Amino acid sequence: MVSDQPNLFERNAREKEFDMHKVFLARKFFWPAIAAALLLLLLFVAAYRARPAAAQMASSDGMVCTTGASPNPTFVLTTRTGYIGTPDGNVVFMWGLSEGGNPFQHPSPVLCVNEGDTVTIILHNTLSQDISLIFPGQENVLADGQPVQPQFDAGGLLTSLAPVAAANGGSVTYSFVASHPGTFLYESGTNPGIQVRMGLFGALVVRPVIASDPNGGRYFAYNDAGAAVTSEFNHSPSGEVLILQSEVDPYLSQAIERGQGFNLNNYHPRYWLVNGRGFPDTIAPNYASWLPSQPYGALAHVQPVDSSNPLWYMERFINVSSQPLPFHPHGKNAVVIGRDGQPVRGDAGEDLSFERFALVAAPGQTYDSLFHWHNREGYDSATNPVPVVDPGWANLQYGMYYSGSPYLGMTGPFPPGMSTMSECGEYYIIAHNHALFQLTSWGVPMTGPGTFMRVDPPGGCSPMP
Repeated sequence: MVSDQPNLFERNAREKEFDMHKVFLARKFFWPAIAAALLLLLLFVAAYRARPAAAQMASSDGMVCTTGASPNPTFVLTTRTGYIGTPDGNVVFMWGLSEGGNPFQHPSPVLCVNEGDTVTIILHNTLSQDISLIFPGQENVLADGQPVQPQFDAGGLLTSLAPVAAANGGSVTYSFVASHPGTFLYESGTNPGIQVRMGLFGALVVRPVIASDPNGGRYFAYNDAGAAVTSEFNHSPSGEVLILQSEVDPYLSQAIERGQGFNLNNYHPRYWLVNGRGFPDTIAPNYASWLPSQPYGALAHVQPVDSSNPLWYMERFINVSSQPLPFHPHGKNAVVIGRDGQPVRGDAGEDLSFERFALVAAPGQTYDSLFHWHNREGYDSATNPVPVVDPGWANLQYGMYYSGSPYLGMTGPFPPGMSTMSECGEYYIIAHNHALFQLTSWGVPMTGPGTFMRVDPPGGCSPMP
């Protein structure tokens, strides 16, 4: 009867969250073959479940930061429960942390602070079990003013890696000095086999102090004078991308929702996500109205690197799953400049950055990388055409993002009845988990942890009339 369990799970979720199911029907039919129906659904969802106006202020692409006032930023994180949608049309019960009084979101907020800040995080626990937070890579962390120490029960058994916020209303205040820049993870330190996998995790980004420009305007991953390769990157709104990889076992989620026990020996992920979404939701904008609980997209939106756009872009990789995950960004090999919050350099300060065709992150590991897209061949329809004869409509398969022309920034004719998602002849280049069995949603192929890099023409995109 195991084969019946997915249907039982889906029915249970729909009965308990019918309103959420209507929202995810809009996402499930996110395909241009029914573009007219999609437009109606999106209008309905936007009116019915719109995010607050303040949340919509974030850039539509790129990493979304939750910030506090430097040099003493304070974040109030409260546990929430809710549902996320998956590309196979399912909805899954999860936990999460939300800033202040905000509703449930998955994953938890991306906390961005500056090097040297004294960071305070006030954790409020509304769940029925004790929870805590740990901050790998941060030194001298305090809990309610005292050094963080593992917690043990009366029998000497370890119960938590950090002091807890007690179940059903407890609080604890953590603080630390963000002493060095980089990309880090924060996650539950209490029963992490359950609590992290249920969603109690998030990204922590520490930005360096730039002595020559302390008031901003420039973006650096590190300020490391010994490194030969600069870590300055493009500071457009979409110049910084987060790839936070995670996994979900819906049977664990169902057991927690029902208040039942779960044997972790039976743990088996069915979903693998990037920034809390599976493809094609990963390429939807930040705060897409049809994804009310999953605010973060994963589209890398760039322009070709050239004299007018000389800086590369940055991608921050984090793996919070239970196994190593290989991520392959087609057309933009990752140049790794940092690992686990430390610049990649030798003992003498020499640059040891390295390039990767596929970047394999171990559980809990983080990478900082630079990337760009260069129009290396310089193909232009007038002066340097692609040396291939167009075989014509009858012998071509037109993709939904093809502009009708092979040249960047140009459009061409389409067969009768065809349409395109392309705005201005931009390119779309895939990036995805290279363990292809994980590029699924409960077996549905080409979903899961995949996204795109969108390459606009130089100077930006002027949409077609």
